[in-house]
Amino acid sequence: MTALDDKTIVREYFNATGFDRWRRIYGDGEVNKVQLDIRTGHQQTVDTVLEWLQADGNLEGLTICDAGCGVGSLSIPLAQLGAKVSASDISEKMVGEAKERAIATLEQSENPVFTVQDLEALSGKYHTVVCLDVLIHYPQDKAADMIAHLSSLAESRLLLSFAPKTLAYSLLKKIGDFFPGPSKATRAYLHREADVVKILTDNGWTVQRNTLTKTRFYFSRLLEVTR
Repeated sequence: MTALDDKTIVREYFNATGFDRWRRIYGDGEVNKVQLDIRTGHQQTVDTVLEWLQADGNLEGLTICDAGCGVGSLSIPLAQLGAKVSASDISEKMVGEAKERAIATLEQSENPVFTVQDLEALSGKYHTVVCLDVLIHYPQDKAADMIAHLSSLAESRLLLSFAPKTLAYSLLKKIGDFFPGPSKATRAYLHREADVVKILTDNGWTVQRNTLTKTRFYFSRLLEVTR
């Protein structure tokens, strides 16, 4: 399967059954226990990013690219805190939902700026680039190119999260593959932390903060790198 095939599958998934599923997960309505667990884990990752960025004390006016923004779970609070946010997602439906949520929360449509784009099409320069839980859609042989491209957009800092490849998580994924369900994504790629760190190091980055968020059904390694 080529990278283009993966990209097409992801786009179609998040514009169809996947959109309804993840819109509920990233919302505040009633969901099942598994979806609630994933919601909790994802929110913990978002909260950690916000905590780290606020701790630096320079968010006001900071330019931030939220690559793979979903429904705006990170973009909207960043804008509330005064950052200038450019947010994008491969799914037109996700971006539409993000815009609606932003207007409802912020009562304006100028910041964040939302666009429909895949990661490879992103351009420009930003102080900070954030890409949460998107690497799961990239096989290992394509991850390096994606991270290198994100690195070219970031002037000072990159925050990246991914599903870590360990024996336990690989086993959990295999068990989940036996029960795909009609609304699950067809592919999910795990990545060894050492491999991701090497890619980042090769692109001139130094790891500053590192944490693992894990619940019963959500696990995500978050790295902050600077140069």
